[in-house]
Amino acid sequence: MKKILTILLALMLIVGLTACGGDDDASTNTDVEDAVEDAVDEVEDTVDEVTDEVEDTVDEMTDEEIDFSVALVTDTGGIDDKSFNQGTWEGIQQFAEETGADITYAQSNSDADYVPNLSTFSEEDYNLIVAPGFLFVDSMSEVSNNFPDQKFLIIDEVVAERPNVASAVFAEEQGSFLVGVAAAQATLDAGMNSVGFIGGMDFALIQKFEAGFIAGVKEVAPDMEVVVEYVGDFVSTEVAASYASRMYDNGSYVIYHAAGGAGNGLLKEAKDRRASGEDVWAIGVDKDQYDDGVYGDNGESAVLTSMVKRVDVAAYTVAEMTMNDEFPGGETLVFTLENDGVGIPEENPNLSDEIVSLVNDYATQIISGDIIVPTVPED
Repeated sequence: MKKILTILLALMLIVGLTACGGDDDASTNTDVEDAVEDAVDEVEDTVDEVTDEVEDTVDEMTDEEIDFSVALVTDTGGIDDKSFNQGTWEGIQQFAEETGADITYAQSNSDADYVPNLSTFSEEDYNLIVAPGFLFVDSMSEVSNNFPDQKFLIIDEVVAERPNVASAVFAEEQGSFLVGVAAAQATLDAGMNSVGFIGGMDFALIQKFEAGFIAGVKEVAPDMEVVVEYVGDFVSTEVAASYASRMYDNGSYVIYHAAGGAGNGLLKEAKDRRASGEDVWAIGVDKDQYDDGVYGDNGESAVLTSMVKRVDVAAYTVAEMTMNDEFPGGETLVFTLENDGVGIPEENPNLSDEIVSLVNDYATQIISGDIIVPTVPED
C-alpha cells in the first residue's frame, strides 16, 4: 500500500509542477523538467520494486501450494536407455515441469537393489513411487506389503490384490502389428522378402511384440520371411548388434527390436551400414527412436519408424491422478491404440505417405475390432 501511495504522490507532483510552468520563464521550465524527470525515475523505481515483490509473493504461494513428489526406480538400464526407462522418466519430468512437483530417481545396479531402492523411497514418504518393468513384480509385492500407506505404480505388469499399487499395461501386440505392416510394405517396395525381430528376454510380454509384428508382416506379405532372435537380457548391445549383422547379411531389409537398451546395438549396426551406403532399416521401440538413429552430417536416420509405447503417458496420468486424490489403487489401467497408449510416431520422415495411410487403415480395423491381433507367436 505504501508503494502505491508513493506512486500516486509522484504522479501528483508531476501534474503540479507542469501546471506551474510557463512559456515565458525558461528557468522555471528547466526546473520543472528536471523535477518531472526525477519524479518519473522515482515512479519507475517504485514500480520495479512493487513488481518484484508481487513476483516473489506469487513464487512463495506457488511453492507452498505444490507439495507433491514422485520417485522412479529403474532396472539396470537407467534413465538414459533410450527406451523404456527413459520414456517413463520423460513422462515424470513433464509432470514436474507442469506442476512443480519434486522428482528423483534411483538406478538399480542389479535385481538385488530393487527392494532396497523401493524401500528407501517409501521411508522418505514420496507421494508416488514408480517402477517400470515386469522385473519389479516380486519386489513391488514385497515392499508394498511392508509399506501399506505408500502409493506405487508398476508399469508393464500387474501386482494383484494390493490396494496401494496401480498397474499399467499396454497392448504391445497392436502397435507391433502396425510396424509389421510398415516393415513388410517397405520391404516389398525395395524388392526384398525378409525382415527380422530381436527381442530382449524370451517370455510372454516380449512375445506379444513378436506375435504382433509377425501378424502385421504376414497381413501384407503372407510369404515374407521373419527371422527371430532373443538376446537373453535388455542390456547386451553387442549381442543385439551381432544378431542384426547376421540378419542384414542374410537379406533382412528391416529389423524391429523389443530389447530395451540392448536394442541400441541394432541401431548402431543399422546406422553404420546406412552411413556406408547400404539400404537397410531398423524399427525402434517404446519411444520415437528416430533421433537415436541419426547418422552423418545431414540428419538422416536409420530408423524407419518406431512402435511407440506411451509409458510416459502412463507415468504422467497416474501421477496426476494421485495428486488429485484419485489414485487408482488396486486397478489395472490398459493403454491401447484406442486411447493412444501404443502406435507409431506422429511424424515418420522415412515412411512414404502410402505406407502411413496403409498403417492408419489397419489401426482403424484394430480399433473397430475387425482385426484381433494375436498375443502369442505361432510355432
